[in-house]
Amino acid sequence: MPELGKKVPKLQGVTGDGSTLKLDSLKGQWVVVYFYPKDSTPGCTNEAKDFRDLYPKFKKRHAEILGVSRDSVKSHANFASKQELPFPLVSDPDETWCKTFDVIHEKVLYGKRYLGVVRSTFLIDPDGKLAAEWRGVKVPGHAQAVLDAIPTR
Repeated sequence: MPELGKKVPKLQGVTGDGSTLKLDSLKGQWVVVYFYPKDSTPGCTNEAKDFRDLYPKFKKRHAEILGVSRDSVKSHANFASKQELPFPLVSDPDETWCKTFDVIHEKVLYGKRYLGVVRSTFLIDPDGKLAAEWRGVKVPGHAQAVLDAIPTR
């Protein structure tokens, strides 16, 4: 797992449009990587919409946003299209990204224990180093808090 101030490992994944995205190809700008449990569920939809609505402000701060979940490329394509998301969603079915950032933990739902993605966000600086992290995220106000963590030029 990357530590604050340290370089983030090289990762790549397939996005909802079927293209391969390499994390290190985004060097030179801020990168927000947010992990969420499942496409088209209420909390995840609200989080995606919040990042979508603030996307122009993120771009003004030279920041790109990546959403990551274990959903399929097709599921991401449908979700991104329905919610009009202007940023890529990375499909992580083998959990490479999730394990790298240590976001899969035991959760409890209706008394049942299972391993799931804990809603988390990571901010990577233009040099490819981890600048900030948020774990166990509550959706309301979160996208704005991430935006506020990116310096204005």
